[in-house]
Amino acid sequence: MDELDRGAFTDLVNAVVRKCFGHPLEAPLSEPESKHLSNHIEEQTGLVVGWRSLKNYAAFLLNPTPGKQENPSMATLDTLARYVLNASPITEAERKQSDRLFQYWFRYREPFGTLPGAGADTPRKQTMSYRALFLGVVLTMVVLGFLFLHPSNLEQVETDFRDISDAALHQQGWFVQHKNPGFWNRRGETPNRLTLFTLKGDTWPKAGEKAQVQNLLLRPVYNDCFRAEVHFNDFVPAGNWQQAGLLFMEDTLLLGKSIRLSLAFNNFFGGFQKPGDILIQAISSYGKGDRNLEEFIHQPLFQVDTPEARRIAETNLRNVAFRVEKQGNAFRVLYSASPVDNFSFKEITTYSFGITPRYIGLFALKGFVDSTATVPVKVRYFRLEGQRCE
Repeated sequence: MDELDRGAFTDLVNAVVRKCFGHPLEAPLSEPESKHLSNHIEEQTGLVVGWRSLKNYAAFLLNPTPGKQENPSMATLDTLARYVLNASPITEAERKQSDRLFQYWFRYREPFGTLPGAGADTPRKQTMSYRALFLGVVLTMVVLGFLFLHPSNLEQVETDFRDISDAALHQQGWFVQHKNPGFWNRRGETPNRLTLFTLKGDTWPKAGEKAQVQNLLLRPVYNDCFRAEVHFNDFVPAGNWQQAGLLFMEDTLLLGKSIRLSLAFNNFFGGFQKPGDILIQAISSYGKGDRNLEEFIHQPLFQVDTPEARRIAETNLRNVAFRVEKQGNAFRVLYSASPVDNFSFKEITTYSFGITPRYIGLFALKGFVDSTATVPVKVRYFRLEGQRCE
């Protein structure tokens, strides 16, 4: 691997880590992080890069050793480039049949140029390269200035879940984490809806359990200020800790800060006997090592101690929606619950928390319990709008 290839490879590995974890490569990858990254690459590209290789690449780039070199294959380089450039999933056999084998690696490497001394006209090529570089810098500044002055660089994402095939979700920027194949394959049980299930798992730390959510549907967030909205149908939680909602994360492993907003059920009152509540809950976490999370929303909606109360709750929870508006560190949280799908939103609170979410997720879970039933959660609509930070 020559100098330019090493430079492109270094940049590529950093881009891979940044895409998966929301931050550049700053420390060696642990075994769980390497395995997670390997699984994430396979889910998005259809191709495999072993976790040990990823771990070794990261260690080498952080601490280069003259006597030791990492020489990834062209196939590995192409797979990593496919992951960063959001290429459509493909099998290894399909890639080998392509007329442009390893095209994504060559596309990624192209801006890094060629080594000097590659021919008699190298000085002229270098002069042209400098001119092209200068023009490129000027053009970039013009484009960035235009984007700064105009709102066209603000992301606008709208998903109605009429097509929930893996290809359609991938094309819209979604990816699945901690996939449970049996339940993920049931995501289309209701037409024109995405069906998730309240599977075992949680983001709340518990001794002896790993914080994770099965079939967590994630997408990147590119703007620091935004408005996010999600709509559910016919989800009426009935047991601890059934819930579904939105998850805002700095990274995909819950190592950094996060905020969770959900419609949930609670009948735990520290020994006091009270009717179970269906409530809106929101918690914030500072990440790994922070076991005392902050519950900044605990708003009961219905007490379900009688069949009649249950019937009323079911009627009014036919359509539930959350909206979160972020400006700087301020999160404005609103909700809507109604028998009809165009009911007004009500503000719950505005909460200040120093987090820059890199990912937003749709989730359903029931905590680390086996006794609570696994029930479906139908997601009808999602929207994410980037906004100017004021």
